[in-house]
Amino acid sequence: MKILDSWALMALFHEESAADEVEKLLSQAATDRHKLLMSVVNWGEIYYSVRRGASVEMAEQKAREIAAMPIEVVPADMQQTHQAAIFKATRKMSYADCFGAALAKIRNAEFVTGDPEFKEIEKEIKINWLK
Repeated sequence: MKILDSWALMALFHEESAADEVEKLLSQAATDRHKLLMSVVNWGEIYYSVRRGASVEMAEQKAREIAAMPIEVVPADMQQTHQAAIFKATRKMSYADCFGAALAKIRNAEFVTGDPEFKEIEKEIKINWLK
């Protein structure tokens, strides 16, 4: 099981160098080699970033694209929110980033990102660093 950070999908959407690795993870998930999850808060981070940077139409298009991907968007429950709040209180990270990290910690899963902000917690969760 792997948890995707918003950074991973944004790299895919912007065709950055990490896009190939993200496509590979999506392909593997589609063939049931592993499960991909994403916190709904990180999904929201993608939506607002695209809407702010482009348009409502583009944000809705990206939301449909994500819905078609083999990614389970996980709602934020009390346990995830509690762990995210602990990370936020003790680390210099954005609150949205704390939700993805919290999901990885709770599920004991690998977290997929290229965002250097997560160096703050790389001793607490396993991170698959995209480049």
